[in-house]
Order: sequence, then C-alpha cells, then structure tokens
Amino acid sequence: MRDTLAMVLAGGVGSRLNILVRHRAKPAVPFGGIYRIIDFSLSNVMNSGLNQVAVLTQYKPLSLMSHIGTGAAWDFVGRTREVKILPPHTGEKDSDWYRGTADAVRQNIAFLKARPSQQTLILSGDHIYYMNYKDMVRYHRTIGGKVTVAMMTVPWEQTCQFGIGAIDKENRIIDWEEKPKSPKSNLASMGIYVFDTEYLLESLTASKEVDFGHHILPMAMRDGQLFAYIFCGYWRDVGTIHSYWDANMDLLRPKSGLQPESWSICTNIEEDALSYDRPPVRILPGAEVRDSAISPGCIIRGRVRRSVLSPGVVVESGAEVRDSVVMHNTRIGSKAVLNRVVTDKWVNIGPNSRIGIGDSRLANRLYPEQLSSGITLIGKWAVVPDGASVGTNCIIAPKVTGEMWPEDLVLPDGETMDNLIQ
Repeated sequence: MRDTLAMVLAGGVGSRLNILVRHRAKPAVPFGGIYRIIDFSLSNVMNSGLNQVAVLTQYKPLSLMSHIGTGAAWDFVGRTREVKILPPHTGEKDSDWYRGTADAVRQNIAFLKARPSQQTLILSGDHIYYMNYKDMVRYHRTIGGKVTVAMMTVPWEQTCQFGIGAIDKENRIIDWEEKPKSPKSNLASMGIYVFDTEYLLESLTASKEVDFGHHILPMAMRDGQLFAYIFCGYWRDVGTIHSYWDANMDLLRPKSGLQPESWSICTNIEEDALSYDRPPVRILPGAEVRDSAISPGCIIRGRVRRSVLSPGVVVESGAEVRDSVVMHNTRIGSKAVLNRVVTDKWVNIGPNSRIGIGDSRLANRLYPEQLSSGITLIGKWAVVPDGASVGTNCIIAPKVTGEMWPEDLVLPDGETMDNLIQ
C-alpha cells in the first residue's frame, strides 16, 4: 500500500447536525463517548497500512486540526509516514474556498504530484464504519478500471440521500444518479473512491467541474471506467441528528455490528488530557446503570438506561437519563429527567428539570427537516435552570444562560431557544 495515497475530505459544513457543528467541523463532533467522527476514517487508513494521508479542512477547522495534531495517535509519524492537513488557499478571492469535493482535491494537485502514487484513495471524514482499504485497492487493480466506488445497498426510502448506481454483471456502473427522487436502484455510494492517480489528475485538469458525485464519477462512467466495490459491513452516514443518535445507540445493540474496540479505532487522548486522563467510573450506592456506555471520570448517583456518556459526566441522585447521548463534563442535577436528548459538552442541567418529555409528533418549528423524531438538542455550555420543562424536538443553543429563559421555565415541543435568532 506504499504506492497508494489517502485524501480525507473533512471540510463540509454538516449543517444538518445543527448546533453540534456551530463551533466545530462535522468530523470533529464527538461520538460514542470517547471518539470523534474522523477517528474512524483515520484509524481505517492506519489499520490498512497506508503511510501517507492528507486531511482537507475548511469549515471551522481549529478543533479538528487540534485533534489530529501530529498524527501520532494513528502512528502517522516517521520518515515515511505522514498526516498532512490541507486548508483551502484563501486570501485572494472567494473562489479560493473549496467549491466542492473535486475542487478541494484540485486545489491540492501540487500535493498529489509531490507524492507520486499509483492509486489515490478519496475518503469522507464524517462516516462511522470499518473497512480494510487494502481489499478495495486490490479489487480496483484486479478489475482494471480507472475509478472504483465503494457501494452498499440501503433501504429504498434512504436513496434520496446518496449517489445511486446501477451495475452490470461485471460490476461496471452503467447508470448514476445523485440523490434521485425516483431511484432505479438502491445501491448507494459510500463516498469512498479509488482512482488511478494519473486518471484523477487528468480528470481534474481537463475540466473545472467541482464535485465527484455530480461531475467526475459520471464522466468516468461515460468513459466506461467506473466500477463498484460492493461492501457488506457496518457503515453509517451520521449526517443527520437522528442518524447520529441512532449510530450512538448502535454501540448498545449487541447485533448492530458497531465494534470500535475490536476494530482498533484510535483517538487522540493527548489533545484533551482533561477529558481522558480520568479516574475510573464511579457508580455509587443506589445508582442504576443498564445497557449503557459509560466513559472514564463519570460519577453516577442516579439511573442511566440505554445511553452513551462521555468522560466527566455527573448524574446526581434521583436523576434519570434514558436513550440519550451526553457529552463531556455535563452535569445532570438531582431528580432531573432526560429522554432522547443529545447534549454537547459542559452543559448544566438543573435539578427537577424534565427534558424530552412531550409530543414527539411535533417537529421543530424552525428546523422541521432536522428534528422530527423526538430528539432534543442542547448546545455547548448551555444552562437548563432548576425545574425547567423542555419538550421533544427542541433546541437549546450553545451558551444559553439561565437568565435567557422565560419566567415559566417552559420550552414547548418543537421550539428553539437561541439568542442568535431572537
């Protein structure tokens, strides 16, 4: 695999994750208690034996860049091993920003040429999955095409979210539609591509097209050079609040297939020592924990059921947390109840508050397409006062303080509390 270069696309806005990406790039969003989303792609690169990887950043990249650091967490250090962070060449004009996935790679052609390779592996940095890229690269070389796309079958109702391809008996892609309304197939692109590097360079220099899914892959299909690599393992696009929550819940489902530890998924524990250099979990007398993932440094005095808790979470006596994802250093006061809640870091939940209790059929009024499945979001550094009542499909934005709440301390189903839009 020394002649294969990996490029991880990690610059997208990820706006469907709403307030979880207000202060960070989507690949930097915490996941599964101790990880970040990009850990899965980087660990797959490491475990597949690739030595050179570039991470293309753009939107709010600071936390992502800090997390990647030198790349030592994934063993990308040494004379022949490297992780390189590539921001857009901004400063002269608006077009300096990446205008699409293909444009992001095009702007870094100098990097590609400076590191000669036989194949270039293009990855998305915002999916949860395990894949040995060696197998895909070997398949690409065997089948003899110029471009290979990793694909898997998805439920028909989800096809509108993906690039969809139809294949012949040789796995050649003969029809391609990007996010079709009336799909002809349910074979979906995973956003993982192997290109012959020479063909990739030719494609990027011969045209000004900006996106792989909309432009470059259809061009390769018309050339008869586009093939599918069929994948049957665990893979999740966590681009929506519901899919992000559901993937976290997969950690608690024995038959889901999500197994980060057995996959040897690594994360950068040095980047945030306060989050990971913690004492063991403390489950005190009278507490109850069932079907949950509890990270180091958590203190449990109440009840936790079917939930994922990141390092440093405190659940006080009488409190109940169920079907929720609670990020680092959040404190849940006594007798508080959380139901289907996703909290960001450093949230303070007051005693006797009730969150996520209500009519889940009422979608969020401002973001109905993002919050309609009964999940309530609470942003980083937010405060929920003592005795507050928060319905379902609600949003409490980052840095909301106790003084911003209405006098009755009620946020009805589907409403949003955000000083940026009031």
